Amino acid sequence: MDLLRLAVLVAALAAGGGWWGGRGAEASIHTYDREPFREVGNAFLLSGGSEGIVADGADPAAPASSFIKFVNVTFWRTSEAAESHAKMAHSTGLVQAILFEAADRDNIGGSAYGGQRSICCTPDLAKLEGCKQGEVIKRPSSDDPDWPVVLDTHFSANYLSVKLEDEEVHITKTGMYNLFFISCDPKLRGLTMSGKTVWRNPDGYLPGRMAPLMKFYVLMSLAYLLVMVVWFSQYIRFWRDILPIQNWITLVIALGLFEMTLWYFEYLNFNSSGVRPVGITTWVVTVGAIRKTISRLLILSISMGYGVVRPTLGGLTSKVLLLGLTYFLASEMLDIAENVGTINDISGKAKLFLVLPDAFLDAFLILWIFTSLSRTLEKLQARRSSVKLDIYRKFTNALAVSVIASVAWIGYEVYFKATDPFSERWQSAWIITAFWDVLAFVLLVVICYLWAPSQSSQRYAYSGEAADDDDEESQSLTKGTDGEVGMVKIDKDRSAGVSHAFSLDDETEEDKRE
Repeated sequence: MDLLRLAVLVAALAAGGGWWGGRGAEASIHTYDREPFREVGNAFLLSGGSEGIVADGADPAAPASSFIKFVNVTFWRTSEAAESHAKMAHSTGLVQAILFEAADRDNIGGSAYGGQRSICCTPDLAKLEGCKQGEVIKRPSSDDPDWPVVLDTHFSANYLSVKLEDEEVHITKTGMYNLFFISCDPKLRGLTMSGKTVWRNPDGYLPGRMAPLMKFYVLMSLAYLLVMVVWFSQYIRFWRDILPIQNWITLVIALGLFEMTLWYFEYLNFNSSGVRPVGITTWVVTVGAIRKTISRLLILSISMGYGVVRPTLGGLTSKVLLLGLTYFLASEMLDIAENVGTINDISGKAKLFLVLPDAFLDAFLILWIFTSLSRTLEKLQARRSSVKLDIYRKFTNALAVSVIASVAWIGYEVYFKATDPFSERWQSAWIITAFWDVLAFVLLVVICYLWAPSQSSQRYAYSGEAADDDDEESQSLTKGTDGEVGMVKIDKDRSAGVSHAFSLDDETEEDKRE
């Protein structure tokens, strides 16, 4: 089936949705705890962070509401490097903090005679570029000659450490800003750094790419609340006719509302404090993993005809639960890796070995869902259950549309990231994350519409299949010689057919196939 192959592709790629553009777990207060510098070309380098910052447009003389502040930033060199200098020496090692906008990245570094690009100035580059040997090569920005910003810190004598003066850089232009700490001194091998930097936007500490998501989660919470009110009012009204599958739908709606609300308050706390407590973020991620797992199992159970063409899942129950538990663990691990502990506004660093299990399980789930749907449709068609068949056809169409939408959106994600490697379009990146939440919500609304509680809910249940389905069709078929005898005969035939359809041998064989 082409649709099944398409579904597998969707799952394999969609599982990496966070990989290409997930929520991200950036912190606006970047803390460094003896972070080591790594050797890159002819320099020792440490990334201090990368975030989108919106300019406040305020008077430069007024207190800045958009800024990057350096607090207690201290550099530590090895004892061997310190002891190689005399006690009375003045400058015994230079470390530079360089802050620049992503659009000005080509203004950092240079190459002599078309050779390999260097970060630090070499004798040849000093002649060509006019840079100072032993320092980072930089050229002024075309928009602002004072940028990139470079802060110099010199070690003195044979001291092991040196502290960068606390500075606050006012951001006057909206953009994606990158901070690097660089040393061009070969004697400073093994350099480490501690301290913190504070990155702030006009409305709070939320990184610019994440700020729109806080408003988005408010809207999603209200949308889930509206669905909950409408659904629960029907649920209470027809509580005597509620089907088991409708109880699971109620749980998914509640979990969706809970998750969106938690995300909002988690972002609100982050925006006001600048940090994301690991415990709170882990709790929010766990609720989301539970919601995604139950949602998938709900769709799988509906596709199998639970409560419609079969009273229970039978021998498949343990397999479905095992798959659900495995998916929850894989999803939880991936979401924690993406949302807990990272500090930059360029997401997409999830480990491949966490993405692949999640992708494989999603692919397997979709394959199982469409296979089960096909069998359920065949059973309903064979029994001429027109009402149930119509519902399942609409459900199948909704799933097919969601698959097509997912494929199209994944293509857009790939294009978005491929054409924006430095996250310069960070202001619209939040849409990547928002789409998947909206798609899950729309699919849930479709399920709520098709299986809404009503006084005729029991007509769609398995228990009423033999007697209640298409009564008018039954009566028309038996109309003629002896109505009562004809009706009894058809009822017996139907009962025999249902009994045969759910015999132990048939169920066991179906379990083996599925």
